[in-house]
Amino acid sequence: MRLLWLVASVILLVGCFDDMSDLHEFENEVKSGVRPRVEPLPEITDFEHVAYRGSTSRSPFAMPVAEALQQQFVQQQDCLHPDPRRRKEPLEVFALDNLAMRGTLGDAGNLWALIQASDQTLHRITIDNHVGLYHGRVVAVAPTHIELLELIPDGAGCWKERTTMLQMVESVN
Repeated sequence: MRLLWLVASVILLVGCFDDMSDLHEFENEVKSGVRPRVEPLPEITDFEHVAYRGSTSRSPFAMPVAEALQQQFVQQQDCLHPDPRRRKEPLEVFALDNLAMRGTLGDAGNLWALIQASDQTLHRITIDNHVGLYHGRVVAVAPTHIELLELIPDGAGCWKERTTMLQMVESVN
């Protein structure tokens, strides 16, 4: 039994100290066949300074002012178009995104909406008043919004009707 243990131990120890030259040779062969590749650095472009020439544009730091649409209408017969003789109302010089609904006044039978323009003026409007650049006529006033019927030019001399809502703005405290 001791002899068997001794033979097994000698065989295991001989296997541990085996010649590893073939392993080193294979390792060197693999290393010589592979070249490390370094990606080239990206080309750096020169910075080109562009001078600001926004003197003809509106300053982004100034409050928006009233806008104006082209008032000369090329109208065709037998199609929908706004009345060019109708007198403009104060809120028709502002785009809808420059207006904010701030509240309502009145009772259930006669409700007025309070609209704040971008120039910080407050206006009271109700049904059949006009708002916005596209001849928006107020068709309904609700406690949370107003509904507008706008006339949008189609580019061919006629106008199309579009329903738009101006909703109440959340209060900022």
